[in-house]
Amino acid sequence: MSDLGALSYYLGIEVRQEKEALTLSQSAYASKLLERSGMAECKPRVTVMEERLNLTKASTAAKVDATLYRSIVGSLRYLVHTRSNSVFAVGYVIRFMEDPREDH
Repeated sequence: MSDLGALSYYLGIEVRQEKEALTLSQSAYASKLLERSGMAECKPRVTVMEERLNLTKASTAAKVDATLYRSIVGSLRYLVHTRSNSVFAVGYVIRFMEDPREDH
């Protein structure tokens, strides 16, 4: 067994070890996810999800690429490991995994 030194990156999670704290981050992973989903140019918001957003499965909007949608939602599920404030919003969009539409 050999000592590889301090952990700095593991499974897409950046690890910063300081004397008094251990910080986990997925900023690079989140940036790649934004690029892949076509949202890299979007402006950051304080809230993760619009308040009182009412989505429904009964929609007349055009279908989106279900494989891409599921891939992005899966990536979001992994992202909540370090961004717990996103858990509710990710759980909300998971409801539409069966039949994703452009606009709900």
